Amino acid sequence: MTDKDPQETLMRARRVLAIEAEALVALSEQLDASFHAACALILACRGRLIVTGMGKSGHIARKIAATMASTGTPAFFVHPGEAAHGDLGMITSQDVVLALSNSGESDELVALLPSLSRLGVPLIAMTGNPASTMARECHTHLFAGVEQEACPLNLAPTASTTAALALGDALAVVLLEERGFRSEDFARSHPGGSLGRRLLIHVRDVMHQGELLPVVGEGEALKDALLEMSRKGLGMTAVVDAAGGLLGVLTDGDLRRALDRDVDVRVARVVDLMTRNPVTIEANRLAAEAVQIMETRRINGLLVLEAGKLVGALNMHDLLRARVV
Repeated sequence: MTDKDPQETLMRARRVLAIEAEALVALSEQLDASFHAACALILACRGRLIVTGMGKSGHIARKIAATMASTGTPAFFVHPGEAAHGDLGMITSQDVVLALSNSGESDELVALLPSLSRLGVPLIAMTGNPASTMARECHTHLFAGVEQEACPLNLAPTASTTAALALGDALAVVLLEERGFRSEDFARSHPGGSLGRRLLIHVRDVMHQGELLPVVGEGEALKDALLEMSRKGLGMTAVVDAAGGLLGVLTDGDLRRALDRDVDVRVARVVDLMTRNPVTIEANRLAAEAVQIMETRRINGLLVLEAGKLVGALNMHDLLRARVV
């Protein structure tokens, strides 16, 4: 490889990508009513979508099952070889089976056809051969054939597996839209991921409230505000009037600017140094929105309101701890 011309290497790679891209364009043009029929079968399913396949098709089937499960279509993968040795019990008459085989003649899949028929399970076959056994015996056939593999020997499953994966993605996305699946639904199935945290964690979940909320009155001396800021550790304190209404915020930045102006902090009052009309956020907003506000306004903390009343405060460290950032 080191003796090869880099341009020759790139040319080979581009050839692979071009073949696979052309396969997807052809696949799109070949879609017909059978795709709609497959979607209708899955939407009407009262059980689970069982996805199965052998070899490379099995790897693609696992990915399709995972994508379906995370986008609102309950699904799981069953290995066809294991199905013939007991795992067939995982499939019920309420389910729908999606079976992948480029040839449509995989022995392990064909061997399952009588059992699936006895169960009365609808079968969707995704193959590259419309004249195959699986294509003939299924309820709905999805053609995923390609003109050639990207492999120069035209043997290793490459373009064909890409086509099957893309067709599975098309099924999942159309079903997602038909079900009215929302980003909030997606987050519920991804609670451990960064996306799930960004879509599930709200400001009220991470804000400081009650005794942990830094608050001082407008008439208090600056030294008292500094003690409150030190105790609560947020680098700021809310400033309220006698009725508890929010008037402003005093931050570390306000203090630094006061020192730059040679303000005598021993006699200064909070009301003289605070920032009026501070940036706030509602408690029911997503924590990710708080991040966006802080980054846009170049600030490190926010006061939190609920129905117009001060209920909490948070800073960037809180969002970092919650792994929203």
